[in-house]
Amino acid sequence: MENLERMSRSRNVTSLRGQQKKSRKIFLKEVSKDLDLNQEMWMSGVERLIRGLECSLLNTSFEGKNLTLQTHSIQTLAFKLGCDFTGLALSSATLERVPQASVPHAMQFPAELTQNACRTRPRELRLICIYFFTDYFFQSINSSLLNNYVLGAQLSHGHVNNLSEPINISFWHNRSLEGYTATCVFWKEGASKDHWGVWSPEGCRTEQPSPSQVLCRCNHLSYFAVLMQLSPAPIPAELLVPLTYISLVGCSISVVASLLTILLHFQARKQGDSTTHIHMNLHASVLLLNVAFLLSPVLARAGAACTALAAILHFALLSCLTWMAIEGFNLYLLLVRVYNIYIRRYMLKLCAVGWGVPALLVLLLLIDQNSVYGPHTIPLFDSRGNGTGFQNNSICWVRSPWVHNILVMGYGGLTSLFNLVVLAWALRAVRRLRAQEKVPGTRACRDSVTVLGLTMLLGTTWALAFFSFGVFLLPQLFLFTIFNSLYGFFLFLWFCSQRCRSEAEVEAEMEAFSSSQTMP
Repeated sequence: MENLERMSRSRNVTSLRGQQKKSRKIFLKEVSKDLDLNQEMWMSGVERLIRGLECSLLNTSFEGKNLTLQTHSIQTLAFKLGCDFTGLALSSATLERVPQASVPHAMQFPAELTQNACRTRPRELRLICIYFFTDYFFQSINSSLLNNYVLGAQLSHGHVNNLSEPINISFWHNRSLEGYTATCVFWKEGASKDHWGVWSPEGCRTEQPSPSQVLCRCNHLSYFAVLMQLSPAPIPAELLVPLTYISLVGCSISVVASLLTILLHFQARKQGDSTTHIHMNLHASVLLLNVAFLLSPVLARAGAACTALAAILHFALLSCLTWMAIEGFNLYLLLVRVYNIYIRRYMLKLCAVGWGVPALLVLLLLIDQNSVYGPHTIPLFDSRGNGTGFQNNSICWVRSPWVHNILVMGYGGLTSLFNLVVLAWALRAVRRLRAQEKVPGTRACRDSVTVLGLTMLLGTTWALAFFSFGVFLLPQLFLFTIFNSLYGFFLFLWFCSQRCRSEAEVEAEMEAFSSSQTMP
């Protein structure tokens, strides 16, 4: 106690209201200074200190119906309630301003709050509200809270849960929250070995009445906050290891396959046609994409290097998607137009589109807003053990939500849609050719499989990114990771099959020519 008294002398309490002001000032200084102890003491004693604050507020005597105490970053309120309680609405606009609280908040309690307590023992009840305008006392694994606000409430004489009419807790922000996933959570005590609790969404429903407001509807009393996430849906943390392993193995195989394909192409010393050149450019973009992706988690904490790598990774993805669309366009020319497909300086124009357009987009983003690239946080939902919490993983990637929506999801969606249209058109052309020329069934089926395989490999699997919700999330994660990490390997198989097919056709033509020469 002597230590607490000594530390309380340096604590600055901004304002107090109510009776017995001097004694309450000493009390609040002691508690506030206790909560500001070093990290080691916080790990072992923060729960005891907060429980002490709650107990003191529940048992402190004061005149009138309510009492307000506050420091620089903590505000406490106590209310005397009767069994004729009809509800209570609290708003930061009607309370004395706390220096650390610059964004409004509100809590609304239903009349049902006191019913159970009054049913068992009708008497005067005490409702306390404790507002922390810092997340220091509720540290979970890399959790990110809206405004760093934690709003808590407790009723004397028992726990309050399973309310039919929820408690409404409103959080506002001074900017729009579009592009973020807001999740209302409460502090679940005793659910972690490393902390005195974890954030859990159980019993809370999240609503967003406006772009800058989050409304939490919870059926119990506790400490509440809004967890902010940068992805549409949290990924189960227990899937991080298998997904990471699949990505590393698949991308490494694709890097080797892409390098081997490019080397085999140059080793052949053939000039090749435009289709072959398009294939090689696609392999080059896939190679760059896989290498940048493998380096991305390693350099997530490297500052400027992470920003540069994120820009390269975005450029590689856009180039890969663009060359997929070019493959579809070239397939359309070969199978649909057939004749009059000569285009002057065809490959030069395709390279200007395939490499130039992505480079221009990335450079414009860097010039206009260089903070668009950098460490990107991937939220992971941890449901292991008897608790529920959140943790994060970081890579070098696009940080801006609108850039991600437009120049990643939108760009990829248009590419996949275009290739699907080309696929349908090509299959229709092959079917018509079989009907008109009476091509043998095996040859027609082989042509159909060839067109289907080519177009599926050139963009269709990326459409799986749009199924990351609900029951599709888990299979989508594994299918997307497997197919697209091995994308370079699949292209290598396609290159080998086309090369074998070309050599077989050349041998067949040579045999036919030799046979015609030997005939009398």
